[in-house]
Amino acid sequence: MQITCQVPFNKPCVTGNELEYIRQVLASGHLGGDGQFTEACSKFLQERFAIPKVLLTPSCTAALEMSAMLCDLSPGDEIIMPSYTFVTTASAFAREGATPVFVDIRPDTLNIDERLIEAAITSRTRAICVVHYGGVACEMDVISEIARKHNLILIEDAAQAVGASYKGRALGSFGDLGTYSFHETKNLTCGEGGALCINNVDYIERAEILRDKGTDRKKFFRGQVDKYTWVDTGSSYALGEACAALLLAQLEHIDVIGVARQKAYSNYYNGLIELENKTCFELPLLPDYCESNFHLFRLLLPTAERRNQFISKLNKVNIQAIFHYIPLHQSAMGKKLVGNVSLPITESLSGRLVRLPLYYSITEDEQERVIAATRNFFDAETKSGRC
Repeated sequence: MQITCQVPFNKPCVTGNELEYIRQVLASGHLGGDGQFTEACSKFLQERFAIPKVLLTPSCTAALEMSAMLCDLSPGDEIIMPSYTFVTTASAFAREGATPVFVDIRPDTLNIDERLIEAAITSRTRAICVVHYGGVACEMDVISEIARKHNLILIEDAAQAVGASYKGRALGSFGDLGTYSFHETKNLTCGEGGALCINNVDYIERAEILRDKGTDRKKFFRGQVDKYTWVDTGSSYALGEACAALLLAQLEHIDVIGVARQKAYSNYYNGLIELENKTCFELPLLPDYCESNFHLFRLLLPTAERRNQFISKLNKVNIQAIFHYIPLHQSAMGKKLVGNVSLPITESLSGRLVRLPLYYSITEDEQERVIAATRNFFDAETKSGRC
């Protein structure tokens, strides 16, 4: 019996210069943070995305935690956010004593529904944290205006959206603060890594202190003080130079990576569009106002049971497909923080979503296998009368 190779859900991207740059780090003897590769990555991101200051961090989680600290929160303060997101979007603020206020998502983009934000604002609201799901932009004009109107801090969780834009402007550059992820599952990766994007320059000085264990060492290195000392809370939020070297190799090929992912996304879309039947599944939507980075390709099936059957069928032919988040308001910790909350769109879509394999090096043959297996499943569903 012939055994076909697995089509994995993800393969970390390798562009060619990673090993050479890591060799240079080892030769330099500087393995800690804030060396030449960290500086080069920060400069690249600042110039490419028109962000005043970018600080590399060990993860997007670390960047979100720094964002929460910069908000100077008190117990009982509230942060508006979607429930359909990774846990650290909420946990970063909960660590500071704040309470997440979960708002439902839009059924087309799976982003926070901007029409519901204003009704969630109370006298305790301090910030809005949006999540650009799958590299598709939230409706930033509306959300930015709401934040300005109510004098709220605006934070972008752009973990999945490095290189994506809204009306020609980079995601991560709208909020007072933004966060990026360079985890191994992301378009650009250094294994584990992230970045804090600072667009409100009033936060820069304190952000440097928080990142450097609560010390003013950056001022010391710049000759602004004659010695450095402990001046604030903080933690060790710098990224090691080897990871920064790996990341720089990826950033230098950001356009090549983007073109490859767009091609793979288009292959799926074109291969499945004729099969699409909204009683069977729905293809993703890219609004006209945004340019995606093609982080993921998802389908929405009619029920959670059908979704699970579909994933099982693909697994049987060595294709790894996965679902995504369990809504935070339905988690044990979410219920402890906010009690019982009803978010019908979030609850429906989260149970019906499946992500197909998508990565930089995926081949057309691998995608044809995925498309063929998808067609076979839904052909059988149609013949059986289930859709």
